[in-house]
Amino acid sequence: MNMNFREYKLGSRFFALALGLSMCITLFMPSFDIGSVNATNIAMDKQLWAGHESGFSLDDPLLLGWHKPLKVLLKADPVNGQPMDPTYAYVYEKGTPLPNGVLHPDNLGSVAKKLSIDKGHILESNKNTGTVFLVRMDDQKRYYIENASATLGWTPEGVLKTAGDENTQHAAAGKSLFVREGCWWCHTLLPEQTQDWQVFGAPPMLGDFNGESPTAFGSDRKAPDILHVASRNSSKEWMMLHFFNPRLVQPHSIMPRFDYLWGPVDANGQKIDFAKWRAEYNEYREGKRITPPEVPTYARNSEIRNLIDFVMNLK
Repeated sequence: MNMNFREYKLGSRFFALALGLSMCITLFMPSFDIGSVNATNIAMDKQLWAGHESGFSLDDPLLLGWHKPLKVLLKADPVNGQPMDPTYAYVYEKGTPLPNGVLHPDNLGSVAKKLSIDKGHILESNKNTGTVFLVRMDDQKRYYIENASATLGWTPEGVLKTAGDENTQHAAAGKSLFVREGCWWCHTLLPEQTQDWQVFGAPPMLGDFNGESPTAFGSDRKAPDILHVASRNSSKEWMMLHFFNPRLVQPHSIMPRFDYLWGPVDANGQKIDFAKWRAEYNEYREGKRITPPEVPTYARNSEIRNLIDFVMNLK
């Protein structure tokens, strides 16, 4: 018995050692290769609009979209008001955690790190006062992050005022809702290198993920991949119908309704009567009325606005 028990212990230790080595080879060692990859402009855009953490964090423990950056489209210089080429800026208001590429520049790769520090002045970013970032390209077509608050004197308040609400995206808060509502249980954000190319668009490259947390790849695809969904469908009106009741646009959809993300009132401040809407929809489904009831327009501070902003940012 003692001999058998010793052999059992020896076998268990060898098994644990083999398992540990295989996990090290599979998970730990590739991280050195990933860390040496330079971030693409896609990765910089992604981490700047998504922010430091779009999953669970102490800054947003309930995944309500708190303390998230804003992506805005600028058509005029926020300092002098002069017209400029349309430019995306990433606004980190006072107290918003800075992005991973700024807190940990090594995540950008050696080339982008040096450019972002030397030309972009990212180390001068300040969470306590807020910062505005840009994605820039130098004359050698190398991308880097620029701290526009340091280089151009742009303030979060000035940029948001110049852009206006109609040019402001709450995509980062929307990504937190995407995680919270379990959307990634059915939708992937990772087209495969197969016929997916023809259906969902090209798969992402390794350098597209630097600094993103979480990646939200998804788990078991039960619905279309949506990494490039806004390139296939850029209609906010369609998205609004789809989220309020997917059966309005896909009669056999298995996707649940997300009408509760509208909140209690519509864009005009009128109370939304959900029971009345569903009763009228059932009449439409049963053929008792010709058209479905009209979907209420969402309020600017509703959670569904954030989620749709996130989806419309996936191109």
